Amino acid sequence: MGAVSESSTRPFDSSVMPTVTMVGGGQLARMTHQAAIALGQRLRVLAERPDDPAAQVTPEVVLGSHTDLAALRKAAVGSHALTFDHEHVPTEHLHALVAEGVNVQPPPRALVYAQDKLAMRRRLAELNIPVPAFVPVESPADVVAFGDEHGWPCVLKTVRGGYDGRGVWMPESAAEAESIARDQLAGGATLLAEQRVELRRELSAMVARSPFGQAAAWPVVETVQRKGQCAVVIAPAPDLSDDSAAAASALALGLAAELGVTGAMAVELFETPAGELLVNELAMRPHNSGHWSMDGAVTGQFEQHLRAVLDYPLGDTTPLAPVTVMANILGAPEAPAMSMDERLHHLFARMPEARVHLYGKGERPDRKIGHVNILGDDVAVVREKAERAAQWMSHAVWTDGWDPHE
Repeated sequence: MGAVSESSTRPFDSSVMPTVTMVGGGQLARMTHQAAIALGQRLRVLAERPDDPAAQVTPEVVLGSHTDLAALRKAAVGSHALTFDHEHVPTEHLHALVAEGVNVQPPPRALVYAQDKLAMRRRLAELNIPVPAFVPVESPADVVAFGDEHGWPCVLKTVRGGYDGRGVWMPESAAEAESIARDQLAGGATLLAEQRVELRRELSAMVARSPFGQAAAWPVVETVQRKGQCAVVIAPAPDLSDDSAAAASALALGLAAELGVTGAMAVELFETPAGELLVNELAMRPHNSGHWSMDGAVTGQFEQHLRAVLDYPLGDTTPLAPVTVMANILGAPEAPAMSMDERLHHLFARMPEARVHLYGKGERPDRKIGHVNILGDDVAVVREKAERAAQWMSHAVWTDGWDPHE
């Protein structure tokens, strides 16, 4: 476990390599720390608990909540940039930090569009960027009227918070929608309703942008969702036309410039059966859909995020193989009796080419506890290997029935 440090009081010294503060101690901060080490930088994290994934490995930890302005101030002192591994910091706290001279990247005027789904939908609609039909929900009658107009099921979302399927409902009927809306509004949630889009698949266009204005894009990827969360990423997206791929990247790069984004940004997209691309969500930080780049691109998203928030020249995003597939290691319904260490031993014995990233998290059902990257030439072969490896790491069962003892 990383030592809890008072190092946030370290004075700013331009003669030393930079310190970046990352708000949040999850796996994204942990993997950003790995990139910082390679660049000779220091990553300080504001973590809620000393056993958070990033707090286990970085020597500079400030314990506190992202909702506590005093904790944010403490974490920011002496750092060259303050950035995020999640979007849940109150916007008013970030404006206060900026007013006090903290270099917040991305700035709150941009980050608000990843924090507030209604603000994002309205801004994108103003920019004539295709989004699903939507409406703010201030009473149960609003969602009923929307669903009656646009069809059932519809999508009901909390405007702030929510991820990996949480804070999202798909009511099948007016009665169900009314019940959910009434409960959520009574609990103080702010809601919006969206039209449920007929999908061919989901895509992600990942880019990075620096304060100077330099920008770079990785290949557009296909994301496979299960139970509302990302399970598999295929890079580049198979069977995506060059025109569609170029349009998705141009859309993401244009949005980053228009909104003033700095650092990494994922633009989650719906692709319809007709080939139309609609924006689903924005994430202004490293993102699950970019994990493949750690092993599959010249510059991975975590290094690129650090380069961008510190205004370094950005790295080359060229893929290192025709296909890279990332498969999340998701906690099994019951943790296997076999230890994680033994599972890793068996995986490496069978698949020495597997690139495994574990997050130091306890196992529980459907929790993201790591991911596997596999590089290769054939989409079907590489995807099968990645999913087989991830399933083994989570369940200690080979999907093809292989038994090393036979």
